[in-house]
Amino acid sequence: MSRTFVGWPAFPRAAEAATRNEQLRANVRRATGTIRGKRARLVAERPDWEALRDSAAAVKDEVLAHLDSYLLQVEERVTAAGGTVHWARDAEEANRIVTGLVRETGAREVVKVKSMLTEEIGLDNALEAAGISARETDLAAAIVQLGDDLPSHVVVPALHRNRAEIRDIFVREMGRHGRPAPEGLTDDPPQLAEAARLHLREKFLRAEVAVSGANFLVAETGTLVVVESEGNGRMCLTLADTLVSVVGIEKVVPTWRDLEVFLQLLARNATGERMAPYTTTFTGVTPGDGPQTFHLVLVDNGRTRALADEVGRQALRCIRCGACMNICPVYERTGGQAYGSVYPGPIGAILNPLLKGADDPQTASLPYASSLCGACNEVCPVRIRFTDVLLELRHQVAEGDAEVKHPAEKAALRAVGAVMEHRTAWNAAVRAAGLAGPLVPKKKLPGPLGGWTDSRSVPEIPKESFRAWWKRTDGGTK
Repeated sequence: MSRTFVGWPAFPRAAEAATRNEQLRANVRRATGTIRGKRARLVAERPDWEALRDSAAAVKDEVLAHLDSYLLQVEERVTAAGGTVHWARDAEEANRIVTGLVRETGAREVVKVKSMLTEEIGLDNALEAAGISARETDLAAAIVQLGDDLPSHVVVPALHRNRAEIRDIFVREMGRHGRPAPEGLTDDPPQLAEAARLHLREKFLRAEVAVSGANFLVAETGTLVVVESEGNGRMCLTLADTLVSVVGIEKVVPTWRDLEVFLQLLARNATGERMAPYTTTFTGVTPGDGPQTFHLVLVDNGRTRALADEVGRQALRCIRCGACMNICPVYERTGGQAYGSVYPGPIGAILNPLLKGADDPQTASLPYASSLCGACNEVCPVRIRFTDVLLELRHQVAEGDAEVKHPAEKAALRAVGAVMEHRTAWNAAVRAAGLAGPLVPKKKLPGPLGGWTDSRSVPEIPKESFRAWWKRTDGGTK
């Protein structure tokens, strides 16, 4: 079975291990720095960049405000174009639908266009359990799969790997899954690309079923849009007899005119290119051209939960450009796998808790995986206010009953809350704290409180509280 993030440690423990890996830090820093520089140069070419961001945010908010209507319009248009629409409430239902559709064809292998949603729901493992091999065809996703690895970035899943590591993976693994790597393969990028091309071409030509995601879904025509850099996605979308597209319900845009806004933003923000090399659009079934059977699986899997959060729903605007990761100092030092999800970085720190709930033990620490510097706010093409959502999620964790909290911490917080509700008890507690100040250890607090001082110093506790000083000095006038 393929590796998954199921059972992954919470961010603090995963990040502690990641930051000790010097090669990982170097790989991530080099890659994000390069993309960041290219993005900045190309964004500076557009005097209307801020207006495009405003438009994109407005379009996404319009969709989220009327999502039910737009999804019904999508279903109507896709069906009219010869496709079949399926609805999946969660990962289990989505995997069951896709596995059943592939089984009906009799295929034992499918080719896949890179899709974060299928990684989110664990589709590859579900297909494998049903005796169906799912082979990734996006180059970076193929590197991750061949290396039995996990993705670390939404645009460049193998960003944490350098050329030498990729060469070793190709030599070691390609022969086990199809055409082997050429003799004498080096880590020269053109040679690596050619090895991948030869290995994957074999799979494209014999594939009967392809599975894709979509960057956008145009409601007015039921058209799906896939944006990529290599053309491997287009091979999947045109050569197979059956195409199954697995798409999150938030990917809708109302019209082609709205799509124009996002296509101007995405490539510049994601990879520092004026235009994506391949933008493929497809609508239903066309007799004699491309797949003759088309299924669209619309997946919720926590998205309506996120939609119900008044502050957090803006995370559903995300178009997966990855710019927030490329600018984030926390991501640069920890890499993407520390976040325990296919969605790492700032967007992962807010989207994962919104999809799963802030009290989930694996995601409860993610809102704290940020310095709140706000750099992600400035580069987001759809104006997600990451810091606002992070603070709201921190509030939800603090107020909730997250398993990440130590039992002693929960008891202490309940006790403090009870005392603060009574003025007399609180004033007495504040006076007692002032008197006890000299007895508090300066470097390490005792027992379960010790974790607090692992990265902090105990502040000086004043003998007199502010309230007492204010009363004694009549508001500072004495």
